Amino acid sequence: MQPSELGFFAAVATAASLSAAGRDLGVSTAAVSKRLAQMEARLGVPLMVRTTRRASLTPEGELLLEHARRILGEIEALQHLIGAAGGRPSGLLRVNATLGFGRMHVAPVISEYIKRHPGVDVQLQLSADPPPLAEDAFDVCVRFGSPPEARIVGRFLAPNRRLLCASPRYLRAHGEPRTPADLARHNCIGIRQGSDAYGVWRLAQAGAARPQAVHVRGNLTTNDGEIAVSWALEGLGIIMRAEWDIERYLRSGRLVQVLPQYATPEADIYAVYHRRHQMLPRVRSFVDFLTERFARLGR
Repeated sequence: MQPSELGFFAAVATAASLSAAGRDLGVSTAAVSKRLAQMEARLGVPLMVRTTRRASLTPEGELLLEHARRILGEIEALQHLIGAAGGRPSGLLRVNATLGFGRMHVAPVISEYIKRHPGVDVQLQLSADPPPLAEDAFDVCVRFGSPPEARIVGRFLAPNRRLLCASPRYLRAHGEPRTPADLARHNCIGIRQGSDAYGVWRLAQAGAARPQAVHVRGNLTTNDGEIAVSWALEGLGIIMRAEWDIERYLRSGRLVQVLPQYATPEADIYAVYHRRHQMLPRVRSFVDFLTERFARLGR
């Protein structure tokens, strides 16, 4: 099996359908179908289940895709290591970040980055729930919290905290909570994102050995942090949100921190990527650029 075949299969498996894969590859749908059938015949197993609208991977196809991405990444890294690309960043860079943070903070950095490195093509995908790192669908992910896996590199970008806050209008109408238990009688705006337990806020008083789990409820829930912040600004409830997303509202007084004497979980910002990608010039240069720009913001 040649690298070109692995690249072809990875492109087809990533596309939503054979016709979409054809458009990406610049060939007809029939050509994609014929080449895929030839690969399956040679391997002796089906790789994809095709319907008129979409194609899905078989277990053998999923296994091939996993290894194809790894092998292609290692080949490319080897080419860069021996100087085939002259050390200049080039090629496709796939970046993932969360919706609000990616839109507000990551996208502007990418705009600056491609001006410095025009040979890199950047694809930015924003998602409410970050994809599993094991899928290796992206070269660099901007995440809250350090990666739990040893094979994943985590580059610290900036400190960050989650804060409780509400608008002055809400606090005038409903009073200000003095203890975590008081949150039970307040309207708490829920954000369903990632693997965080929904409806549970963890607060720790200074010197406490472990945080206190507080069960909260409210009549507003969303998977979009920006919408949750806008509801809080309208005086509709209390939110727990990353400091990076609400700092400007705290400075202007449109939001007020609630229970400031209680610490909430840290959410430091990291750029994470597989170890096999760390020698790629485009990955190294982009992560260095992220680090530089985030430090410049004075966090």
